[in-house]
Amino acid sequence: MLEPYLFPISYAFMTFPIAALLCAIPFLVVQYRKYGYFNKFRGFLLYLFLLYLMNAVYLVLLPLPASRHNDPLPVSSYMQWVPFEFVQDIMRETKVVWSEPSTYIRLLKERAFLQVVFNVLLVVPFGMFLRYYARAKWLTCLIASFGLSLLFEITQVTGIYGFYDYPYRLFDVDDLMMNTLGGMIGLVLADWLKNHLPRMERLDEDVDLSTKRVSYTRRGIAFAADMMLLLLIWGGLVILRVPGAYFIVSILYFIVLPYMNEGRTVGSWIVRIRISGEGEHLKLKEILIRNGLLYVVVGGLHSLVFTVHFPGLLHGMYLFGLLIMDGWVFIHLVLCLLNRDRKLLHEYKSNTKLVIG
Repeated sequence: MLEPYLFPISYAFMTFPIAALLCAIPFLVVQYRKYGYFNKFRGFLLYLFLLYLMNAVYLVLLPLPASRHNDPLPVSSYMQWVPFEFVQDIMRETKVVWSEPSTYIRLLKERAFLQVVFNVLLVVPFGMFLRYYARAKWLTCLIASFGLSLLFEITQVTGIYGFYDYPYRLFDVDDLMMNTLGGMIGLVLADWLKNHLPRMERLDEDVDLSTKRVSYTRRGIAFAADMMLLLLIWGGLVILRVPGAYFIVSILYFIVLPYMNEGRTVGSWIVRIRISGEGEHLKLKEILIRNGLLYVVVGGLHSLVFTVHFPGLLHGMYLFGLLIMDGWVFIHLVLCLLNRDRKLLHEYKSNTKLVIG
């Protein structure tokens, strides 16, 4: 009787790495923006909750019909509105002899009983997460658990909102009741569990953001966001045939903007970091050397490949020179990754660093 439940759970675990990868950047950005740093325990809980949601969705939806044009179910109604109908189902199907306690173990092999148990268990982690992580009150947990269950039931009875010709599961009021009960049981369990785990509201009490190192993952997210915006603006200027478009954009975006905005670009603002110089305020010279070297010089040399047509052999020599430079930059980056005390060249030359703020 466990096979119908093990099948979707196995799919959830198989596809979890893909979902985890897709959610990694949003998770990190939210943590950086809200708390200023990434707490591993908080991140673990978020990924655990993601895994739970995937299991819950797969349990609700799988197995799917073989075709969108499925046949209707052999029932008179797709809606079951009689509360506690599951009691009648259990009494009708069970092989338990109620006067003999030794036969109660048979319930663990019976469909009607297991369906009720799994409907309760389905939303227990949801209630635990709301209470422990989000610190939700009992009324919020009750409404949210009922809402999640209602979403599941509507999704099923509408054939995933009209994707299938006919519903392949029934809307059952007992499922709503048991799911909601599961959420409230999760709330009670979380109240007990929080006495044995770190309190969420105290995770950041002893954290000094000024001593936190800006990770290369965080730098990479900021860099990717900046480059996407840069390429978008650059492409627009190229279409308009503006001469020297890349250098205009890079100077305005990576030098003028951070100088006027306390060392922040859009990308660095997203992950809550900024450039800090030797003094209290960032100097124009510092930002000129730092971002000028990285974006105007190195980035500008790469931009010329797309904007300047070198004749014959000179084109190949130029590409080879870029390859050598990129190889050196890559090795330099790897060495900095392996040695946290080693500074990137543009930081070393400009006496600047990235800080949280």
